[in-house]
This record gives sequence, C-alpha cells and structure tokens, in this order.
Amino acid sequence: MLEIIQNAFKELMSCLQNSRLYPDWHPEFKKSAERAYAALAEVLKDKGELVVGIVGEELAFEKEIFFDLSRTVKPMIRSLKERGIEMITFYPGITPEELSRFIALVNSKEGPVLLAQNDIEACGISNINIGKIKSGRDSSSVRGVAQAVNFLSLYEESLNKVTGSIESVLNAQILDHLNLQLTIKTVMDNLLGRHQDFLNFSAVKRYDLRTFSHLLNVSILSMYFCQRLGFSSDAVREVGIAALFHDIGKLYISRKIIQKPDKLTDEEFDKIRNHVILGAEILIKYVDGMGALPLVVCFEHHLRYDLSGYPKVRYYKVPHIASQIVSICDVYDALSSRRSYKSDYPPTMIYELMQRDKGKAFNPGLLDKFFKIAGVWPRGTIVVLTDTRIAVVSEENEDDIFLPKVRIISGTEADKVIDLKESGGVLKIERYLNPLTEGKEYLGKV
Repeated sequence: MLEIIQNAFKELMSCLQNSRLYPDWHPEFKKSAERAYAALAEVLKDKGELVVGIVGEELAFEKEIFFDLSRTVKPMIRSLKERGIEMITFYPGITPEELSRFIALVNSKEGPVLLAQNDIEACGISNINIGKIKSGRDSSSVRGVAQAVNFLSLYEESLNKVTGSIESVLNAQILDHLNLQLTIKTVMDNLLGRHQDFLNFSAVKRYDLRTFSHLLNVSILSMYFCQRLGFSSDAVREVGIAALFHDIGKLYISRKIIQKPDKLTDEEFDKIRNHVILGAEILIKYVDGMGALPLVVCFEHHLRYDLSGYPKVRYYKVPHIASQIVSICDVYDALSSRRSYKSDYPPTMIYELMQRDKGKAFNPGLLDKFFKIAGVWPRGTIVVLTDTRIAVVSEENEDDIFLPKVRIISGTEADKVIDLKESGGVLKIERYLNPLTEGKEYLGKV
C-alpha cells in the first residue's frame, strides 16, 4: 500500500510541475493530470482520505517521510509552502475536473501568494482541503503527519544544537555549557520515553553518514540505558554529554578514510585507532566546564572490558561504567545503522555479533541487561512469524528477549496483539523484514 501511496505523491507532484510548463489544454498536461487522478483514485478506493504532508522540505504520509522522492520535487514543495500549504487532503469524491482546477489554482500566480481553503471552494472544489498541519485534529492520517513533523523537528533541532556545541569544541572556541546542558535535558524530556520509535523513524536514516548523527544517537541510547538502570537524572545527563563527545577524535580524521569501502591500509587504520587520543587531547581543555567524564569516555570507549583494545595501557584498570555503557551503545548503533560500506544487519545478527564479544569487549552483566531492555527484536521491527503473518514488534519481554509482544499488520487479524511468550515457543519470529526493501510496503502500518 505504501508504494501505491508514494506513486500517488509522485504523479501529483509531477502534474504540478508539468502545469508550469504547459497550459491545461495541452496534451502533455492532460496526460499528466490523468495519471495523477488515476493514482489518487487507486489510493482512495481503499482509504477514506489521503493526506499529503510537507515536513520541512519533505513529503510525508502519516509517520513515513519520502526523502528520495522529495529530493526530486524540491521546487514544487517550496512552491506549495510559499502558498501557505503544509497539508493537502484528498477525499474519495474527487473528480478529474476538481484535480485539474486545483493544480491550475496552485500554479496560477508566481511568487509567495498565499492560498486559503475558501480560495479552493470558490473554484468549485469540494473534495480537496488545504491548510497547516495541526496535531489536534481528529483524523488519524493528520495525526500521523503531525507526529512526523514532531519527530523530525525534534531530531533536527537537537542535531543542530549539538552540532554547534561539537563545532565549538573542534574549533577550540568557548563552549556554551549551559546551552549544552539544556539541549541534553530537552532530549531527555522529549525523546527518551519514545527512544525506539525515534531511532526507528526514517528521518534518522537520512543522516546515517553524518558523524554528528551517530554521536546524537549514541547519546540517546546511552541515556535511555542509564535511565533504565536507575541512574539519577544528573548522572543520566552527564553520561549523555560524555556519549555526545565520545567519537569527537574521528572528526579530525579524513571522512574518506572512515567511509572507505575498501580495506584500510595499516597507516589509515593507525590514524583511526589514534582518534581516542586525539579526542582526549581536545576534551582536556574543557574539563572545567564539562567535567572529566567526557574525556574519560572518549579515551576508554575502545579499551574493551578485558583491556585488549586501544589505546594500550600499562596498568590494569576496569573502564569506567560510563565508558562501558557508551561502548555497548556505540557498537549497537553502528551495527544498526546503514553505512557506506555495508547493508543493515538483521537484529538477530546484531545480537549474535555482540554476544561473541561478551566478557571481552563488553561487561557481561551490562550486555545482558542491555538486551533485556532493548530486546533482540526492538520495538518497531517488522517481522514475519512462523505462521507467515506479518507483524511489528510492540513491546519487549525482559524475561524472554527472543519472544516479544507483536501486533499483526497483515491479513484479517490486523491490529491483533500477540504475546509470543504465551505461545510457549510454538509461534516465533521467522525473520526480519528490512524497512528499506521488502518491509517498505508495511511502514504505513507500523
């Protein structure tokens, strides 16, 4: 269904673009309008409405944001926003004539001319609504778009703020410690309770190749883990700040090396290994404002629990508990995120890979606790059950991390919640559906 909806968005935006080149009587415009209407009709025969949302400069449907499509139609997105349109709702009764009149009206004038609903109705269009996105409306589709706005704006605002703090440190400038503390507190207040929804949200995928995004993601995971471990709010915030700066040394290293798809040379690998020392040298200048924990975590997060990592130390010292936590979250985020040099790993492979290093790279007790909290199958994961039904993980079972609670999203029992633990292992998760490939059609139901 999601592919059908995305195609409707594509044909609609294509028609809007064509209307700038051709008058409404031109054969090219008529062909485009016919395709757009057919695509909309295909969606509306199964839905009570279709809501097109504009989030920033991206097209959104419910909680899904179509980043790839949005990149190709940026001029039309900007044109709609110039006219004050953040949301367009199409209803089943729409006619080809209404759609053509609407498209002509949107492109009737150049420049930032605002359009209102009464302008639409004055043209005899009764099955299309336009306006701003407001989270308080009753429509589930509108609420979904509003949630997308909320998630994306929270992430981008947080990312922009932490980017400013990190750049201040990289440029050896004065760091606004109060602003940093307030940013991390905002993240704690707004994101931790929904951390898995947030990290699963496709907006995060958009920034995977940006180091600053990795730092923010590890900070969110580390704070959530600490919170569930019972740390005080102050301690959670301190670990969050330390996690934010744990990889700052990598920013001194060429991104061509970090993202290189081929095998690294010995010289390149040595440079990467030295990033912990580079980072510590940077952060030692900010101990008075941030405290020593960011420096400690930066220096130790690759040390490994058994001290077999780097940098090499001449004395035995178990890494700080914060370093151990950040190390787990750092590896988990790296394995969970798409990179230039690999594809996504399924959740079971991530679990197995990290278990291999239990007692070596990771504190055994902490690693067990992490997966009890996060689950092997994180909330929001799209899966196929052993009886072939498609489901989304809705809640972890801490006493059986392989058998979570799931919500069915296919067939006649859609929305039914099942606790896989209660089946005694008869009903299990068969496999993972990658949300960027074969699981993509189910994203609108997650």
